[in-house]
Amino acid sequence: MNPWIKLSIEFANQRNYLDGLFKVYPTIPEGIRDINKPKWKSIENAYKTQNKIEFLKRDSSAITRNPATIDRLYGRLVELGLDKIWERCSEPKETNRQIGPLFRRWINKGVLGVPILKMEEFLAKKKNAILDASDKEMMDFAKNHLKYNRNKGLDFIGYW
Repeated sequence: MNPWIKLSIEFANQRNYLDGLFKVYPTIPEGIRDINKPKWKSIENAYKTQNKIEFLKRDSSAITRNPATIDRLYGRLVELGLDKIWERCSEPKETNRQIGPLFRRWINKGVLGVPILKMEEFLAKKKNAILDASDKEMMDFAKNHLKYNRNKGLDFIGYW
């Protein structure tokens, strides 16, 4: 059995699995998300004009091609009101949107007890190490060195 799969199974069978999982993925569902002040000002101004074309002017050809959709969307926004739009914009990200970078951050803390190495060192060592690389660098490494041919991103690359 792959040693990483074995470790994952052992970890999942521990009594404090959920507490351990929270250490990896410390999501904060009650937190309020910061909203970019200039962008919010733009939303406020567009909302106050009550002009759907002003409010949704990003792709003017889409607006003219889809008037019923624009009317429907605009109506929903007016119905919500500016306060509710603010509330919805400042809601925390869904948990599944938060966990992507959290796993890599946890790995980079060194909790697995193996060194985290840049590409050159990682290639030279070839055992007991984790590659410290960007998403693109990991994908390139996986394609060139591991014959990985999928489009799915990688959480990490390590030698055992």
